[in-house]
Amino acid sequence: MAAPPASADAPRSPPPPPPPPAAGDGPDRPADRSEPAREDCSNAESLDRLLPPVGARRSPRKRTTSQCKSEPPLLRTSKRTIYTAGRPPWYNEHGTQSKEAFAIGLGGGSASGKTTVARMIIEALDVPWVVLLSMDSFYKVLTTQQQEQAAHNNFNFDHPDAFDFDLIVSTLKKLKQGKSVKVPVYDFTTHSRKKDWKTLYGANVIIFEGIMAFADKTLLELLDMKIFVDTDSDIRLVRRLRRDISERGRDIEGVIKQYNKFVKPAFDQYIQPTMRVADIVVPWGSGNTVAIDLIVQHMHSQLEERKLRWDMAALASAHQCHPLPRTLSVLKSTPQVRGMHTIIRDKETSRDEFIFYSKRLMRLLIEHALSFLPFQDCVVQTPQGQDYAGKCYAGKQITGVSILRAGETMEPALRAVCKDVRIGTILIQTNQHTGEPELHYLRLPKDISDDHVILMDCTVSTGAAAMMAVRVLLDHDVPEDKIFLLSLLMAEMGVHSVAYAFPRVRIITTAVDKRVNDLFRIIPGIGNFGDRYFGTDAAPDGSDEEEAASTS
Repeated sequence: MAAPPASADAPRSPPPPPPPPAAGDGPDRPADRSEPAREDCSNAESLDRLLPPVGARRSPRKRTTSQCKSEPPLLRTSKRTIYTAGRPPWYNEHGTQSKEAFAIGLGGGSASGKTTVARMIIEALDVPWVVLLSMDSFYKVLTTQQQEQAAHNNFNFDHPDAFDFDLIVSTLKKLKQGKSVKVPVYDFTTHSRKKDWKTLYGANVIIFEGIMAFADKTLLELLDMKIFVDTDSDIRLVRRLRRDISERGRDIEGVIKQYNKFVKPAFDQYIQPTMRVADIVVPWGSGNTVAIDLIVQHMHSQLEERKLRWDMAALASAHQCHPLPRTLSVLKSTPQVRGMHTIIRDKETSRDEFIFYSKRLMRLLIEHALSFLPFQDCVVQTPQGQDYAGKCYAGKQITGVSILRAGETMEPALRAVCKDVRIGTILIQTNQHTGEPELHYLRLPKDISDDHVILMDCTVSTGAAAMMAVRVLLDHDVPEDKIFLLSLLMAEMGVHSVAYAFPRVRIITTAVDKRVNDLFRIIPGIGNFGDRYFGTDAAPDGSDEEEAASTS
């Protein structure tokens, strides 16, 4: 639901002092270096007098939103911001997405402060998994003739035709659907897309900003909230002058010429008219903290409405008395396999023996799982010069993905039998307040959509973590029937949960226990696998804390 429209004609109080210059929106066009550098420097210094220095900016504002009851869940370093909160489920018990990501459009003229407003919204929201998508990434690749025009500042980058709207729409659609997307990295020097594109994934909130953010009808339909940043044209011109002179080595005459020829006409013809489709108009850009606080409060209410509530008790009882699914394969319980289970389940087993026999079981499990991969007939010639009719792997590649931390103990066994296998990792933990699984960390190899993926976790009780991991792989375009879930020990509840949500995922284990207790731990179980394997301390009450933490 979009926010109520804010009239552009509403009475406005006297504007606050102009904010510091914002980053520009247009590409970094070739600099005109015909003028001496000293003159460019003096031009920049003269412009400094028109805007307050960055250091003189108002003191940091206090948060006014009632949702911020504690410190934000993030760690700040000199190079990056690391969120310590996980991403809650974005799908239902059927494994399908329950709510689309909330998409916000930020439009406005060049150098109006859209990016600054976007970052202020992100900071005030205090929620992880926010994606900032810039329209600057979607400039079309220029032809040779257009590149010549751009080299002489004669190509109009402020026209709708300069943007690849088809790619913008398809990218935004996939992000809203929770999918992983690849976004072009535009080289403003060569006016071309770089070979390596960046990957975006995991958006609960998408902020899309650009000068033509509201210029396409299909794009408008994808935006849940539309915000127009309305900044005085004089301020925008000064910001542009300051940026192009100090950062791009251009002279005042060239900047003003380009502004008058392309930037201002484009604003009057294409950008300013889109103000009427905006739900909210923010006068004076980042200086209007009242408007930004109202936007943040509305977004918090929208996100609260979209929040998915997991009912673990209902999940536990949903599949009682059902037969085990046909997609499940249990390693044959030979005396040797049962003997190894006896050793690793025994609470008196030493850590050394626990690791040894766990590794043996992992190796047997992975060898068993590989027999379900597709194979095709092939003929080779033996050293004796005779043909041998055999089999060879019919897929493209095998990739392993471990659910941290216990799942990573299965990686050596996979590497031992699959030469040059690629490995990815996923960290999923349970929120102790809501009981929901949360995605905290993700590192997957590139281009895994054509691979057979072996998903590894040592124990699966409720299946919640396994479901989230499978959903992540599906979001990265891995076909469901190419996913193999491997676990040393599973509960029937976990098997049913995964099979119900993802009926084409192959589930492979060495044993299935029938019960899960009130704390969702496998009975009779194996204990806290991670603690027993790594030698870390168990929970004070002796409970299986890791199983509860990962809700696998």
